[in-house]
Amino acid sequence: MKEGIVIDQVRYFRSRQPRVGTRRMLEMLQPILEQHQIKMGRDKLFDLLASHHLLVRRNRRRRVKTTDSNHFFRRYPNLIREVVIKTVNQVWVSDITYVSLTANKFCYLSLITDVYSRKIIGYHLHSSLKKEGPIAALRMALKAREGSVYYRTIHHSDRGIQYCCKEYTDILVDNDIAISMTQQGDPGENAIAERVNGILKTEFILSSTFSSFSQALEAVVKAVEIYNQERLHASCDYLTPDQAYRKAWGEMKRRWKSARKRTVNEKQDVLSTM
Repeated sequence: MKEGIVIDQVRYFRSRQPRVGTRRMLEMLQPILEQHQIKMGRDKLFDLLASHHLLVRRNRRRRVKTTDSNHFFRRYPNLIREVVIKTVNQVWVSDITYVSLTANKFCYLSLITDVYSRKIIGYHLHSSLKKEGPIAALRMALKAREGSVYYRTIHHSDRGIQYCCKEYTDILVDNDIAISMTQQGDPGENAIAERVNGILKTEFILSSTFSSFSQALEAVVKAVEIYNQERLHASCDYLTPDQAYRKAWGEMKRRWKSARKRTVNEKQDVLSTM
């Protein structure tokens, strides 16, 4: 009976977050485990999910180039290498990822994520890679920032033409936002933005192929809503991004483990290090 309770709850969580990993799933299950006085650790949950064919496997994803850094606009230095994150809206990271449509077509999702809370505070799905998509996401982030600025915000991105163009940088300057960019095209310098892209693709099935732009947009809106309101983050003391954003400031306990300490079983499942 207790296993049935757990499996029913797991299936509900998977209906909302289809590819959530076992460690995070265990944290999400804690209220229901305590309510029913069920004792269950990670290994037992892993075995239970395996017996019900509920483990999640990683899928390989094709790559689509979304960054064009071959342009004449000014490139800015990386300002966040030594920054200690203490509050919301201190550092934003931006990136663009693709969403597949039928007939080998694509649309492009611009994202702005608050580093402190991991909350997606700006996003926009656009039919092309032109600057209008990132600018719309930036305007959404600026609106979300109103009334909650404790430090001068740093906006960090790659050196793509969308982020370097005059229209985009003018908005940042007009709103007293410092401009920071990766160097030499190293994606590791924008790791959090890349990680958020990966979460939306792998855990929220945005790696699927959609039949139309409107269907893709509906999936994006739903994914961002669930990500912000329901997904627990190990980098934010297992708070959701919304909860961490409302916390606003103060040290966050890190709950993630080094990749060297992952077990063989964990490697078979989708695990997050955020």
